[in-house]
Amino acid sequence: MLARSMVALVFALVCGFLASAAVAQDTPGDPAIAEDRDGKYFDADGTPTFKFENGEVDWYTFSGYRRYHAACHVCHGPDGLGSSYAPALAHSLERLDYAHFLAVVAGGRENVSSSQKNVMPSFGTNPNVMCYIDDIYVYLRARAQGDLPRGRPPKKEKKPESFMKAENDCLGT
Repeated sequence: MLARSMVALVFALVCGFLASAAVAQDTPGDPAIAEDRDGKYFDADGTPTFKFENGEVDWYTFSGYRRYHAACHVCHGPDGLGSSYAPALAHSLERLDYAHFLAVVAGGRENVSSSQKNVMPSFGTNPNVMCYIDDIYVYLRARAQGDLPRGRPPKKEKKPESFMKAENDCLGT
C-alpha cells in the first residue's frame, strides 16, 4: 500500500511540475528566496531552495544533508562531490533542473557507452528517499551554488512543525 501511494505521489509531483514548467531551464534558477512557507524556502519560480545565512542553514537543507549521506553518498561520494562509481551531484545540479532531478531519482537512469555502463537505480518507491526528496535537492542545490561548504552544517534552524507532520504523513506513522 505504501509503495503504491509513494509511486502515485512521485508521478503526480513529476508530472505536475513538468506541466507547470513547460519551458524547462538547463540550469537551476537563481536561489534567491522568494517565499518562506513554514520554514521551507522557494525561489521566484516556485522551486525548492535553501537559506544559508551567518553559517546557519534552514532545516530542510540540514535534513537534506542527513538524507543524502544516508542514501546517496555511498555511490555519489561525500558532500555531492562524486566518486569513481557515480557522478558528482553537486556538479550535476549546475545543469539539471528540479523536474529532471525528480525524474531521475524516481525513475532511475542508465548511461551506456562503449567503455562503461552506469546505472542509477529507481528510488521512486523508497520512502527513505522520496519522503525527503526536496530536502536532498535543496542540500545539493546549495552545494552546487557553492554557498554551502563541505561537511555537516554547524548550525541549523529549528525543525518546523510542518516538517514533522509531512514526515509522519509520508511515512505513514
